[in-house]
Amino acid sequence: PEQLSRMRTLVRKAMNEGAMGVGSSLIYAPGSYAETDELVALTSEAGRCGGMYISHMRSEGDRIEQAVAELIEISRRSGAPAEIYHLKMAGKDNHAKREAVVRQIEAARSEGLRITADMYTYTAGATGLDAAMPTWVQAGGVEAWIERLKDPAIRARVAAEMKAPGSDWENLFHGAGADKMILVGFKNPALKPLTGKTLAEVAAMRNQSPEQTAMDLVIEDGTRVGTVYFLMSEDNVREQVKLPWMSFGSDAASQSAEGVFLKSGAHPRTYGNFARLLGHYVRDEKLITLAEAVHRLSGLPARNLSITDRGALRPGYFADVVVFDPATIADTATFEAPHRYAIGMRDVLVNGVAALRDGEPTGATPGRAVRGPGFNRCR
Repeated sequence: PEQLSRMRTLVRKAMNEGAMGVGSSLIYAPGSYAETDELVALTSEAGRCGGMYISHMRSEGDRIEQAVAELIEISRRSGAPAEIYHLKMAGKDNHAKREAVVRQIEAARSEGLRITADMYTYTAGATGLDAAMPTWVQAGGVEAWIERLKDPAIRARVAAEMKAPGSDWENLFHGAGADKMILVGFKNPALKPLTGKTLAEVAAMRNQSPEQTAMDLVIEDGTRVGTVYFLMSEDNVREQVKLPWMSFGSDAASQSAEGVFLKSGAHPRTYGNFARLLGHYVRDEKLITLAEAVHRLSGLPARNLSITDRGALRPGYFADVVVFDPATIADTATFEAPHRYAIGMRDVLVNGVAALRDGEPTGATPGRAVRGPGFNRCR
């Protein structure tokens, strides 16, 4: 109780400092250790300050319906709106669950709960090899995880658990398969030549199993090793784009296609997520209108996060303006060559200052911190 009281105080403090709400990553250690009641308590504090609960849910595959139910319960009990970040049905055995999940969300919305979601416009996700191993072996952080992976008995247990659906964890190794896992992020220079290869290819090169290879790569790199997992169905991506409560997020850091960034691989969503929506799914596939897409890239997320004076072109609002050619905008990044800029983007103004002019960066840095709804008023 004393620890939970301190945590609630920290949430109020963060909301007063401008936080947007409480985020959770329940698929990963240590986030996976949080229980529902704890999350309700913390989200209640954010909700009182106008914030929301945003979650990488406890499952995106085998137990996705239970995970959605938990998110809805947290929203209902805390009084805060909730968002599922990058909604997907991960793993081929789970692709057919989309309709049931959408019904769950829309039933909650019909009772007045503000449940929304966001997504990226690709059939593969990207995380690390930690998502391929049970969370118990990762307790205590990367160094403790690596030390355990050196123990033959523990390695045998981890390998066995990697081969089956996780009973209490989300097993992306089982959901994708070693031949659909691309290794993209190494810190160790000796491993960088493996960038872009599948885990199955590297295992064959080393004449060992994919499970043992994954464990060795974590040990050798000293990191979770960035990995792309092919998990989703294109049909589900297309249907999710049509949902009116769906916004879009790249789930990636902003990068340049030059310099140090080229030393590691990336997911093409880093450069192409929004252009892919506007070019492929709006112009070419005609799944939604251009106006609807623009709203869901701007006004909808601003409203969900209670960000004032942004997200629309209105007098008195901050002048965040994007000018693009709807006839040519397109993503060019691929999984084989991810460091490629999108095309068709002409001008970008941030707070009224041109950051991109005629397709070229100006060098201006006019960004400002965006404060949440509890800024300087949540005590």
